[in-house]
Amino acid sequence: MAEERDALVRLLQDYADEAGRLGHVFAAEQGLHRTDAAALLAVLRAERAGAALTPGRLGEEVGLSSGATTAAVDRLERLGHLHRVRDDADRRRVTLHHDPAGEAVGRAFFGPLATRLDAVLAGYTPAELDVVHRFLTDVVASVAEHRAEMITENPQG
Repeated sequence: MAEERDALVRLLQDYADEAGRLGHVFAAEQGLHRTDAAALLAVLRAERAGAALTPGRLGEEVGLSSGATTAAVDRLERLGHLHRVRDDADRRRVTLHHDPAGEAVGRAFFGPLATRLDAVLAGYTPAELDVVHRFLTDVVASVAEHRAEMITENPQG
């Protein structure tokens, strides 16, 4: 059983490495800094969850100072990946949203991967996919909890 667990952990590490490398390729292709790509992904993730990030919250998410966050948002806005929206109730508050043109760029780059993943998923039964879903949900939650603990213990890192 320990060997199987070790093999799974190695595969998760391999997946994380490959996903990171792919993200770097996307960032380089788009002329983005790695932190810009991370910022864009954070905005997309928040919107998928039904929320919108403020620049301050974005900085916390990706570990950037206020100035670095502003610079990243400026670059992403200039490249057409996101835009700022002023809150109607409080004009001082700004939220960040992905731009449909930037989304099309992401779809063009990641679309072939989605096709490959669809083919992989088609090879599993609904019951197997339920187990994979539960496993990955637990893994993501564990990694997020650990990250939050590390930030709390070492706010500078």
